[in-house]
Amino acid sequence: MKITTYLLSAILILFGLLAAVYALSGFDLLLFLCAGNFVVYRALLSLAGVAALWLIFFFAVFRPLRFLS
Repeated sequence: MKITTYLLSAILILFGLLAAVYALSGFDLLLFLCAGNFVVYRALLSLAGVAALWLIFFFAVFRPLRFLS
C-alpha cells in the first residue's frame, strides 16, 4: 500500500509538471509524448484522476499526518 501511494504521488507530481509546461508555454507536452493519440492521452488523464482519488482515500482513512501537529 505504501508503494502504491508513492507511485501515485509521483504520477501526480509528473502530471503537475506537465501541466506547468502547458500553462507557461502553451505546448501540451503530454499530448506530444502520446504522439497525438487521443485514446492514450485520455487514458493517462484518467490515471491521474484515479491517483488523486486514491490519495484522498489514503489521507482520509489512514490519516498519516495526524502526528505532525
